Amino acid sequence: MVTKPARMYSKIKGPSYTRREFMGGVPYSKITTFTQGNQKKDFDIEMRLIAEESCQIRHTALEAARISINRKLSEQVGNENFFLQIRPYPHHVIREHKMATGAGADRISSGMRNAFGKPVGTAARVYSNDIVMVGRTTAEGAKKMKEALHKASIKLPTPCRIEISKGKDISAKIGL
Repeated sequence: MVTKPARMYSKIKGPSYTRREFMGGVPYSKITTFTQGNQKKDFDIEMRLIAEESCQIRHTALEAARISINRKLSEQVGNENFFLQIRPYPHHVIREHKMATGAGADRISSGMRNAFGKPVGTAARVYSNDIVMVGRTTAEGAKKMKEALHKASIKLPTPCRIEISKGKDISAKIGL
């Protein structure tokens, strides 16, 4: 079955559905690595990607954002010169009532109103002004980090802003 568009699951509706021990067949989360890069080094600049609206971010969107940041920074800055942490964890299980599609499907099954559905994926519930990602880097890689965080924000279903939380004086000299 084809993955439905993210706009179908991006709104927060009702209580979260997280008790996996009572449901069977929950697919594994695509995102498995939540921290990347050099964790031991103390970096000059820290940037945060902050969500401006409340929404649900699917695990596939978090993984796509992580991959795009990692690819850009490992090529241009190097693995030892940055640190990335993804804050939200996709706990909420997304359900879908699968129905027949195609020619003549309306005669086969008209569906059921308010059907409960089967688990098809997971999502992280993010509220306004929550931190989605934290990136740390050196002064030389600051512009690349800002570009990478901006590219990652495009892959998320909510508008985001980039905030510099550490090294504002250094970033002002660079022109960020």
